[in-house]
Formats: sequence, structure tokens, C-alpha cells
Amino acid sequence: MMSSRVIFTSFVVLLAFLTISEGMSLRSLGVELHCRCIQTESRLIARHIEKVELIPANSHCEETEIIATLKKTGQEVCLDPEAPWVKKVIQKIMSNSRRR
Repeated sequence: MMSSRVIFTSFVVLLAFLTISEGMSLRSLGVELHCRCIQTESRLIARHIEKVELIPANSHCEETEIIATLKKTGQEVCLDPEAPWVKKVIQKIMSNSRRR
């Protein structure tokens, strides 16, 4: 007969495996399990931006995240949603999407 310690250890290993595999499958579906932006840029860099991605607040991140991809390097930069120039960029994007 198995000891309770072996059963408990097996159960913990099984739970860990299920947790890891579930996290991997969610990530492969494009679901982020945390905020992507740790720091934000507030300096005016609008002319260097190729595209902008808006990620609304959700259960994994309380903040709306604005991620810009730079033209030359392809680097992703998190923008400060409170910066006046970022607000203007977002308004422009929103008005353009409504026209379509």
C-alpha cells in the first residue's frame, strides 16, 4: 500500500504539470497572464512609431497598455497613456477606426 507521502507528492507533481501545461497553452493562444509594460515612455517619439497596439485593462492587468513598435529597430516600447501626445495618437487611431 502506498504511503500518504507518496500520494501527496504525486498529487503535487500532477497539479504542477497541469498548471504549467495550461499556462503554456494559454500563452500559445496569445493570452498574456500579466502586464507587459513595466516602464512607459512619455517623451515624444511619434515620428519613430510604425504601429501601435492598445491592450485594454483585463483580469491579468489593471492598466490599459499602449505598445508601440518602432520603425527602424522593430523594438516594442510601452507608451505612457497619460502623456498628452500619446492621448492625441490614441484619439487619432480611434477616430480612424470609427470611419471604417
